[in-house]
Amino acid sequence: MSKPLRKVVFPVAGLGTRFLPATKVVAKEMLPVLDRPLIQYAVDEAVDAGADTLVFVTNRYKHAIADYFDKAYELEAKLQEKGKSDLLAMVQGTLPKHVRAIFVTQPEALGLGHAVLCAKPVVGDEPFGVILPDDLIWNAGRGALGQMAELSQAQGGAGVIAVEEVPHDETDKYGIVAATPVDERSAAIHHMVEKPKPADAPSNLAVVGRYVLPGRIFELLERTTPGAGGEIQLTDAIEALLKEQGKVLAYRFHGTRFDCGNKAGLVRATMHMAMQDPKLAAVVREFVATH
Repeated sequence: MSKPLRKVVFPVAGLGTRFLPATKVVAKEMLPVLDRPLIQYAVDEAVDAGADTLVFVTNRYKHAIADYFDKAYELEAKLQEKGKSDLLAMVQGTLPKHVRAIFVTQPEALGLGHAVLCAKPVVGDEPFGVILPDDLIWNAGRGALGQMAELSQAQGGAGVIAVEEVPHDETDKYGIVAATPVDERSAAIHHMVEKPKPADAPSNLAVVGRYVLPGRIFELLERTTPGAGGEIQLTDAIEALLKEQGKVLAYRFHGTRFDCGNKAGLVRATMHMAMQDPKLAAVVREFVATH
């Protein structure tokens, strides 16, 4: 058995241009789905997977995420003074006491692979997870990253990548894997193609924002030649890992994914979460019925 997953990397340096002008002052990861920002859902999933060290790869202008997970002395004192214990517990519970948050700056936007590589000094050579908070994955049971971490450990530390079936005419929006099924949920990847045209796509299994990777990936990222725009692609390093170790698994997770990197996905996620609350569900049904 390999080491358990203890560290998770969150690449959060993006500018969130699809949500301008709001993201001029609000980090896109802080956009709310009901009363919780996207980053909170991602952190909760990481903690559920066993992580006790969270590495946020950010840019020099984004302070909101660090502020959110920091202690708010004045707010907490006011809530305590007013006897609002439930709200106080909520504010103090954004990050469990046994979990530490570390912030690393990505000096330039040089791709997802480069963002992950920025976390190397913190992660070292142990297995770790990557969560892209834009992809909110909701599941009533074990979170998607936790499912993947279990599979990776059972498979001797093999890399595991979350995939989801997408319409064939949308393969040019995703990284697509060619893979042979191992069981109902997992498949052995042969190769990956970045945003292929539908006619050229080897399948409709698209890579989505969850990865469990061995520490070895950092050395492979350092060897990766930058592509278009000078970006270092994580996909290229995973291809190199596949050639070197012979096993990287694609995993169809239990759960529902919402692409909150666009307005439609954020609306769907908000509606879905509202429907989990009996009082808000009644409001949603009434609104839909009358409009």
